[in-house]
Amino acid sequence: MNITHVKRVSVPVTDQDKAKAFYTEALGFRTLLEMPVPMGENSRWIEVAPEGADTTLILANWLEMTPGSVVGLMLESTDIDTDVEALRAAGVAVEGPVDLPFGRQATFSDPDGNGFVLAQRADGQG
Repeated sequence: MNITHVKRVSVPVTDQDKAKAFYTEALGFRTLLEMPVPMGENSRWIEVAPEGADTTLILANWLEMTPGSVVGLMLESTDIDTDVEALRAAGVAVEGPVDLPFGRQATFSDPDGNGFVLAQRADGQG
């Protein structure tokens, strides 16, 4: 096999504008690409990611996936407490963080109910 890494993950959403606002404003992701796709009326390819990330998220309303069906997608943090405070300040309901043997984790969902785990390794690294 010549696979080197995971590049893109599709996240099913109902309202692409609402999702884009959440990912860029609440999570601070950048919009890397936004363009129409021939998959349905007003559907767009919206690709977002944290600054410097290798893996991106596609906010798709045109896939045969149920919005809210993503569970446990993990986002790494180097300062989970600061990130949890920022999410709460942005109006995001966050559970945790909790201490675990391998690090700290907090959970939250996007506006469609897709579930995320914000994680910081025990050694303090993202």
